[in-house]
Amino acid sequence: MTKRVKTTVIKGAKGQPQTPPPPPEKPPQLEIRLNVRKTLGGDLMIFDHEDIDIAIMTADNKIVAFPKENFNDEVYSAQERLFKYLGKRGIIDPNSIQGGSVFMSMEAFMPQTEEHNLVQMALLNLYKFVEDERPSFLTRKAYEEEEERRLTEPGPEDSTEFDPKKYHDTQKGSIRAAMRPYGIGSIYRI
Repeated sequence: MTKRVKTTVIKGAKGQPQTPPPPPEKPPQLEIRLNVRKTLGGDLMIFDHEDIDIAIMTADNKIVAFPKENFNDEVYSAQERLFKYLGKRGIIDPNSIQGGSVFMSMEAFMPQTEEHNLVQMALLNLYKFVEDERPSFLTRKAYEEEEERRLTEPGPEDSTEFDPKKYHDTQKGSIRAAMRPYGIGSIYRI
């Protein structure tokens, strides 16, 4: 049994075969805004989180979370929240979460798939993660600003009146000044 294949050749102006025009691109289903930079190696770096920088390493199919320049106590918990979030959504393999080769970094592998674009799925979920974390960034920043204001500009409820008579007595403590043992000379007597 033979099969027949039908081909169509579109000839250009000079009789040369011409490729058909590409189909029109579909408009994006969702538009997100992230502070992303592409490295020379093709990896994507996301800088929107307050405590960590997130890298999507396309060649290795992994996501790495690096601490920002200022190390603080929040770095590990932010990394843990990130990888739990991505693990629950199936973006990473939860069994692959491990410490990275850079100090205080954490990484996990993305599973291979032909159905979906891994980079787009990772970007979308990282955007949602950053947006979920944003209220805590704002709360922490407001608290730090209020604490700094409270310490640099104390109000009347944060201060007391100064009474020099109460704090500057001529005699203080239980040992009189003449009896205080200063130096070795007071230990040995003739």
